Amino acid sequence: MFIQLSDVFTSEGKQMRAEAELEMTSFDNGTESYAIIEKSPVSFAFTNLEKGKVLVEGDLLLTLKAVCDRCLAEVPVVLELHAQRIVISPEMGTEDEEADDLSFMEGYQLNVETFVHNEIIDNWPAKILCKSDCKGICPVCGQDRNVRECGCDSFVPDPRMAVIQDIFKAK
Repeated sequence: MFIQLSDVFTSEGKQMRAEAELEMTSFDNGTESYAIIEKSPVSFAFTNLEKGKVLVEGDLLLTLKAVCDRCLAEVPVVLELHAQRIVISPEMGTEDEEADDLSFMEGYQLNVETFVHNEIIDNWPAKILCKSDCKGICPVCGQDRNVRECGCDSFVPDPRMAVIQDIFKAK
């Protein structure tokens, strides 16, 4: 979906509000795809700061389906997005500004899907966990340690001590 912003770019002090339904059903980050379980409409506010310069503000609440990074259990990821971007009109922008500020702009139109995709990437959590004290999966037998302990030896020797351990094993 596109939102036409030519009036906002050309009229100093002009403000405009718009709401857009998000057409995305999944988020693809290039390596994985996450289904969107719930989504609210995207609420936009556009404010002309000066001729050819517009402040774009967008709000959105999304819930995506992902997996825990430790135990691989399915986890809902809730993202409350609030974005503020300053965009420059096509005839006013320089090459550097276009590369940074106008990735979601096509001429005088804002591409809602690209705008939201960029915001999800910017706000994606570094680690997704089912709970903060998730114990993960046993590397030996594959048992989910949150369900029950498996009793496997999980001792990982310090690799810096490998040479000394070799000396003791040789005797």
